[in-house]
Amino acid sequence: MLQITPLPAFNDNYIWVFQSQQSSGVYVVDPGDGQVVTDYLTQTNLPLLGILITHHHHDHTGGIEQLLKLFGEDTPVYGPQVENIAGVNRPISTNGNITLENIGLNTTVIQVPGHTSGHICYLIEDALFCGDTLFSGGCGRLFEGTAEQMYQSLTQLSLLPDNTRVFCAHEYTLANLHFAKAVEANNPALIEYTVKAHALRAENKPTLPSSIALEKAINPFLRLDSLEIQKSLAVQFQQPIADPVQSFALLRQWKDNF
Repeated sequence: MLQITPLPAFNDNYIWVFQSQQSSGVYVVDPGDGQVVTDYLTQTNLPLLGILITHHHHDHTGGIEQLLKLFGEDTPVYGPQVENIAGVNRPISTNGNITLENIGLNTTVIQVPGHTSGHICYLIEDALFCGDTLFSGGCGRLFEGTAEQMYQSLTQLSLLPDNTRVFCAHEYTLANLHFAKAVEANNPALIEYTVKAHALRAENKPTLPSSIALEKAINPFLRLDSLEIQKSLAVQFQQPIADPVQSFALLRQWKDNF
């Protein structure tokens, strides 16, 4: 199993660091702040073996240049080809399996447009690094993609095994759960998890990783077939709900203005 460590950055980002039992160094996911990563690697005396990028936003890519200068321009940096991200030297253009250089881990790349046009996720063993597509209790805003694209992307992720661990890039859980309770107030799993999440944050502990099973139980964006959610949407927007894509679009609109 991978050893995975969160490095808090900025106000609410997590830069995920992982290594295998066989590796002598680490990969980092979405290093928005290069100094945070450098400090960790110095403290642990671990070499940087590579970088994974999910999308082009600066809070996910801002540290690439510094890390390449420190650890070598030939350090593998994987990322979505379509987004033309500076420093990405292993561009990825399709779904499928790749083997991460220097660490030998088989990785499944999943195209998930919506938050951005070229956003990708990485599935390594049972760990999903999903950037800003799926959050615990929520999902990313639609900056470049359409509601239909994001709905399809989230549906794709929801079909992963229930025990898949979900490593999101932001600690948005409490705010997301607050919205989820407004949408589906009578969901017992949501009520129970909200108590747990508040307890974790009170101790300054991450609410992550989540799991696909948990998200299907508490995340309104993965629960569009819930009659309570459909009723809430119909009341909020004073219109009948016709299909899941419409439900998603309205739910996202509601969350954007919540």
